[in-house]
Amino acid sequence: MSVARIAILGAESSGKSTLAAALAEHYGTLWVPEYLREFVDTCKRVPREDDQYGIARTQIERENAAALRARRYLFCDTTPLMTALYSKVYWGRVGAPLAELDAVHDYALTLVTAPDGPWVPDGLQRESEAVRQSVHALVLANLRARGIAHTVVAGDPAQRMGQVASLIDDL
Repeated sequence: MSVARIAILGAESSGKSTLAAALAEHYGTLWVPEYLREFVDTCKRVPREDDQYGIARTQIERENAAALRARRYLFCDTTPLMTALYSKVYWGRVGAPLAELDAVHDYALTLVTAPDGPWVPDGLQRESEAVRQSVHALVLANLRARGIAHTVVAGDPAQRMGQVASLIDDL
């Protein structure tokens, strides 16, 4: 039986990882952490343009591996859509291989975490509240332009869990 993959998208410091971990625990399944965070920690630098495809590819590989072990649902803390979006923000373009990964957005549910909590810097990976708000607007515009159904989840962690649980129950 295949699992329902649930994409959790959003700007920096908007609670994607917190939500993904809480949902996986609640539903007794797995979540796929954002590989970008590991990349930055391991390489001790932010990615360059030529790193973007490898980051997105690794994210998908980890998602595919986790899908084999997940139970009923798999919560995906980001997708290639976010990597492509950040490529546009920082370099003004998306390379063809990354664009191909981005084009395949095959998720049972797409959630967008609202940037409504405090912005928390974490060294190399996060920039500012202004960037966070700008990226949030870009995520929503991208999803609308592509016709990808999505739900913005907001509030504290308990409120977000309540919003998402009702959506998952409807799957």
